[in-house]
Amino acid sequence: MKLTDLQPLEKWAALEAAIREKTGLRARVYDVDGVGITDESAHANDLCPEIRSTPKGLTFICAVAHQNLAAMAQNTGKPVVEECDAGLIKIVVPIFVGDEFVGAAGGCGLLTADGEVDDFMINKTTDLPEARIAELAAKIDTISADALEALTAFIAAEIQRLVGKDRSG
Repeated sequence: MKLTDLQPLEKWAALEAAIREKTGLRARVYDVDGVGITDESAHANDLCPEIRSTPKGLTFICAVAHQNLAAMAQNTGKPVVEECDAGLIKIVVPIFVGDEFVGAAGGCGLLTADGEVDDFMINKTTDLPEARIAELAAKIDTISADALEALTAFIAAEIQRLVGKDRSG
């Protein structure tokens, strides 16, 4: 089953837009293979597109974070909120139809109130200059624990509304 079997693409795009509007996160809805299903993608900051523009950044920071968190969400059936290796927050809320995992929705790209970008790791992975990383990192917005909790609950509720069923069927 595909997400577009459940709702038209426009409905999933509207969920992404709502996530973006609430927080500024780079919102995405992913299929079971971890591929974004819409063409909409607005970054939450100016550092992430630079990381993603390098093959190693995209592969070893962004893709790995999504794969790991999506697997955790799929295995537990619960939302996962963690930092990627760059130090930025990532939310992954699983989408189930009955017991079938059909995708995930969430967002990434802000810092927690006490978080910090890992300039050294980004530099070693991507070869982006540390000074450039620090310059871009200084402009990244933060998100509070309460806002993360509220957003996660909002995404889960919207998924239930769109899917029309909970995980237990």
